[in-house]
Amino acid sequence: MADDAVWTAELARWSAGLPKPEAILMVSAHWEEAPLSIGATRPVPLVYDFWGFPEHYYTVRYDAPGAPELAGDVRKLVPGVHQDEERGLDHGAYVPLVEMYPDADVPVLQMSMPTLDPARLFEVGRTLAPLRDQGVLIVGSGFTTHNLRAMSPVPDAPPPAWSAEFDEWTDRAVEGGDVDALLDFRAKAPAARIAHPRTEHFAPLFVALGADADAPSGRRSVIDGYWFGMAKRSFQFG
Repeated sequence: MADDAVWTAELARWSAGLPKPEAILMVSAHWEEAPLSIGATRPVPLVYDFWGFPEHYYTVRYDAPGAPELAGDVRKLVPGVHQDEERGLDHGAYVPLVEMYPDADVPVLQMSMPTLDPARLFEVGRTLAPLRDQGVLIVGSGFTTHNLRAMSPVPDAPPPAWSAEFDEWTDRAVEGGDVDALLDFRAKAPAARIAHPRTEHFAPLFVALGADADAPSGRRSVIDGYWFGMAKRSFQFG
């Protein structure tokens, strides 16, 4: 993704049109841990949680300020939160942030997913919703479709049917406000088990949906299209 000029430009344009957040709470597909955990609030190394790539991917820096005040607010809202002060941002968090906020001047806190259960993640997001009123941008970072075994061999290949069908269904469900269908996507969405053999890359969406649940605020698709056949669609709530 970091080498895709189209996608990185789309992310940059998207963030340029948003009010600059006071802080960012990142929920990445690449951190599952229970109980719900929050990462470092001081500078620590990034987590290069991938293997076998060219060396330059392992020299990326993203020295955003820590967000201790946000961490305190999360602890007030969610009982029993675990703090891991050694846990840096993983690539699901820092890769989009490098494009969206390249100056690394917004405090960032990463939060784990304590479960992959959609309904429970939705309730986590609902609990965190008051943070939005404080200017916190809550980001769910994953992939609208994610099947590495069935991905296309080239970046701009036409999407396979399973990817296009699931992506289009998700777009209709999100923009139409059909939260019940989304929470039951494994049964309701076409090709769901091909689009997501394991659901961790779809799961961050439910935190974002929950944070917007009690005062829905203009849910819309802001990036679409495909990358190696996988849907790169992104949504904005509010």
